[in-house]
Amino acid sequence: METFARLLHLSPSTFWMIVKLLLVFGGPMTIASLLTWVERRGSAMIQDRIGPNRAAIGPYRLMGLPIIAADGIKSFLKEDLVPPHALKSLFWLAPVLAFVPAIMGFAVIPFGQSFSSGGVQYHLSLLDPGNGMGMLYALAIGAMAVYGVITAAWSSNNKWSILGGMRVSAQMVSYEIAMSLAVVAVFMRTGGYDPHQIIAAQNVWNMVPQLPGFLVFSTCMFAETNRLPFDFAEGESEIVAGYLTEFGSMKFALMYLSEYIHLVTASALIVTLYLGGWRIPFLANPGVLLSVIAFLIKLGFICWVFIWVRWTLPRFRYDQLMTLGWKILLPISLANLIISAWWMHRAAF
Repeated sequence: METFARLLHLSPSTFWMIVKLLLVFGGPMTIASLLTWVERRGSAMIQDRIGPNRAAIGPYRLMGLPIIAADGIKSFLKEDLVPPHALKSLFWLAPVLAFVPAIMGFAVIPFGQSFSSGGVQYHLSLLDPGNGMGMLYALAIGAMAVYGVITAAWSSNNKWSILGGMRVSAQMVSYEIAMSLAVVAVFMRTGGYDPHQIIAAQNVWNMVPQLPGFLVFSTCMFAETNRLPFDFAEGESEIVAGYLTEFGSMKFALMYLSEYIHLVTASALIVTLYLGGWRIPFLANPGVLLSVIAFLIKLGFICWVFIWVRWTLPRFRYDQLMTLGWKILLPISLANLIISAWWMHRAAF
């Protein structure tokens, strides 16, 4: 670490911060790009279709992987149209408001084991322990993603887009409380909300003692990321494409990529809170490389579950989500919190 820092005439701490910035912002974008291909190949497998297999690099088709580059080039070269009835300033701003919270939510996630070099402790998360925010930062940033959807819907000045924006606003109110209570139970069990502390406390993955909270939180993540069976903001069979109806070219590509980055961040939250983060069962000190690989395997599995569910379950009716959020998820989450508090009190005495 010190050698590379000296070569660039930087202090080790500055060099490490630059490395983490590249990993935290470049990693989710790379994984999200791959997920666009995985989604197509996975849906083709589920529906007994061929899937993307035409895009190629020279004679090599590589199972359709070049479709990722082809999509990017197509979006970059397409004409960028702005509807005459749109509110242009917000129309341009909306993709940024959707993209930034999605990519920033990953900043607090530890994606590997901390290590020491030259007497200095290095942490594999952009925000180090003791920053005073912990997982509260990730939850707050994730909640801000709705502003990108609402801004896109409002600025489009399209009735279908506005319906999508109204849906996502009401949808967020329905699941946020249950999701927050599920996370509070984890904080209470851990004794803090620092992600490094949460991972260190999981000698047994929280998925086991906090199973109701895990199911509630995972269900809420489908609504948080606007994925089926809760993709009411788009709802192609009902409101054309919802808040995306008027978007095209790179604006659409940025908002489309934001959805997958949000999926990666949501999966990372599930892994950190309930699946032990980078920890490997029965291996107390796996090392940096093994811990990163373990985290990526867990992350990839949860991302695949998101894709699997999308192409397995039909979309819920809108009133069904309201019922699920207020009458089922909220009572389960509240009961889980009360039982966890009672159990901890009983164990203390």
